[in-house]
Amino acid sequence: MRLRRISLGSRLALLFAACTSVVSLTAGILFNQASETHFLELDQQLLDSKLPTLREALADVSSVEQLTAREPALQAELSHSPDLALQVRSPDGSLWFDSLNTALPDTAAHTGLHTLNYNQTSYRAYTVALQLDRPESPTLTLLLDITHHQHFLERMQRLIWLTVGLSALATALLGAWAARSGLRPLRNMSEIAASVSASSLTTRLPHQEMPAELAELSQAFNAMLGRLDDAFQRLSAFSADIAHELRTPLSNLLTHTQVTLTRPRDREEYREALLGNLEEMQWMAQMVNDMLYLAKAEHGLLNPDRERLQLADETDALLEFFLPLAEEADVRLSREGEATLAGDRHMLRRALSNLLDNALRFTPAQGRVAVKLESSVQRVRIGIENTGPTIPAEALPRLFDRFYRADPARHEGSSEHAGLGLAITQSIIRSHGGTIRCESREGVTRFLIELPI
Repeated sequence: MRLRRISLGSRLALLFAACTSVVSLTAGILFNQASETHFLELDQQLLDSKLPTLREALADVSSVEQLTAREPALQAELSHSPDLALQVRSPDGSLWFDSLNTALPDTAAHTGLHTLNYNQTSYRAYTVALQLDRPESPTLTLLLDITHHQHFLERMQRLIWLTVGLSALATALLGAWAARSGLRPLRNMSEIAASVSASSLTTRLPHQEMPAELAELSQAFNAMLGRLDDAFQRLSAFSADIAHELRTPLSNLLTHTQVTLTRPRDREEYREALLGNLEEMQWMAQMVNDMLYLAKAEHGLLNPDRERLQLADETDALLEFFLPLAEEADVRLSREGEATLAGDRHMLRRALSNLLDNALRFTPAQGRVAVKLESSVQRVRIGIENTGPTIPAEALPRLFDRFYRADPARHEGSSEHAGLGLAITQSIIRSHGGTIRCESREGVTRFLIELPI
């Protein structure tokens, strides 16, 4: 069984709780150790302050008889400190005096300050020699009852654990609330993203209302929706254009075939009918091939060969090809400049041929079509301009769209030009890493191509 993944809000709440627990526990342990050290210092000071008085009361005691004689004075001194007890032992360790009258463990086994527990009572024991200047001196063990100190430390430890637990719980609850409040913009983004469909691609996230951390993400999401909306609109228009372009030749084929079959005809009439159908089918096949070419370009499948090309020679060959059409239309062709680049000969010829064909079709009689070549250190610039009607500024951005015509009434239903030439040209230029744009003003239309050398 696969465990459910923990939500981001739960993770943040647990993280807050863990951090608070660690901080609280660390602070509690440090405070507890500081308290123990403080009590130890206080006990040391108290025992050090009592030691001179007891040494004075037991001065020169070297036998149990002498100690017995001074016992009343010793008891009187001990009565001033109810929490203090005293044990006196001989140099050989035998017990001479014990104010507690209890069977405590051998306290003389440890010298200096130490802690011992007996019968649910805690003592701070301090064992020193009675006479510092004598090697064989009786020993004194001062016993300070610190049970109340230990009870305080135990209560503090319980309080620490209780504080840690309550802090962790409170922080987890507050962290869950804070995380839920902080992640509300993410939930809003999820709801908006879930509501996006093909019919609501215009939906946008209110990035101005987003936190700074999510503003960039929301802007990127809005940009993605914008690209999707544009692509969807283009795809819808493309589908409609395909249907529109194919409808006319298919209708022509269907009508022509139906008319041909209405009555028996001789061989020559059937031949003419088939030739007419063949022309329409050839145009349809060419359009399908062009569409496949554009699809390959959009998916980055055009891989141009790289060879050194003299653009002047390539341009002159194309101008020679179009010269009969230009002479028939009374249009003058020219080429200026030279340039060299590495590119695919056939692809670049196709791109330039499309531009020249387009320029010739829209250049009036006695007009001109000029090709200008310029070369710099890093780039080659190709300009193809023609005289003729100025293209409206609002139409310029769409010239390279598939099936787009600046004059919709022009070539309506024509099987000669489907509006794919400029789109194919743009895909070829982009596959070479270049750019193409169009300018049209004062009766001159100019296509500018820039390609890397």
